[in-house]
Amino acid sequence: MSEGFLTRPMLRSPAWQRLLHDVYIHRDARLDHRVWCRAAALVLPPGAAIGGLSAAHLWGLEIREARVSVVLPRSRSFRPHPHLVTHRTTLVPADLTVHEGIPVTTPERTAFDLGRRLSRAGALGLLDAMLHRHILGLDAVRTMTEQRLTWPGGAELADLIRIADPRAESPMESHLRLLLIDARLPPAIPQLEIHDRSGGFLARADLAWPESDLIAEYDGDQHRDRAQFRHDVTRLNALRTAGWTVLRFTADDVLRHPRRLVATVSAALAEAAERQSGRHPQSAGR
Repeated sequence: MSEGFLTRPMLRSPAWQRLLHDVYIHRDARLDHRVWCRAAALVLPPGAAIGGLSAAHLWGLEIREARVSVVLPRSRSFRPHPHLVTHRTTLVPADLTVHEGIPVTTPERTAFDLGRRLSRAGALGLLDAMLHRHILGLDAVRTMTEQRLTWPGGAELADLIRIADPRAESPMESHLRLLLIDARLPPAIPQLEIHDRSGGFLARADLAWPESDLIAEYDGDQHRDRAQFRHDVTRLNALRTAGWTVLRFTADDVLRHPRRLVATVSAALAEAAERQSGRHPQSAGR
């Protein structure tokens, strides 16, 4: 508008929608979170950037977030808006970059911030996802965390960094793995390739204990599809034929019945140990 392409009367017409102060978009344009981030970037004060979940979205993660998250130096002020949420924090130039023309926190600073704000399961899922997509350098975020260990949540994030794994393929897989780690069960291998006795590829397991011939799988909503269900049955039978025990869990198990889930895995590992010791589980102790 300052260059004379549009006048204020034109912007007040039904053809344009006001997003923020002096920021408008054509009514036919697609209005998604990325567009809101671009709009917010136009009104940011110097030294501020898109951060938090919005930054993670811009870096390529599939995150559903309504409001745009903005990080501000503590000395800066910013006009509040219902579609924006602001976080005042200490920022140094190395924390910020420009991505697709938008000022944004670096992947490392984004992971550092969200890793301290989200739940443990949410933070681990974020770390795993950023590592899996090669967005994040684990050494860089580890170094940043060690340098700012006294920041709120820094020590907790450092613990999660130790178990973050780029092989995880979904947040719920990460949540499932965290439940088992917190229960102090033997560590499982994420996304292990399973082969039959002749060496042919059978499947990749979400979590596997090869020494126990045990697999734990998270079944998301996509497994309700009829074609996917038929594929799952064939895959499950092939794994059983190859000597693997397969445990399947849903979101209800992970989110609402974590103790039952852990007990199920623990019992299966104990049964595998009994078999390996040459005793039948039912006759043990009798």
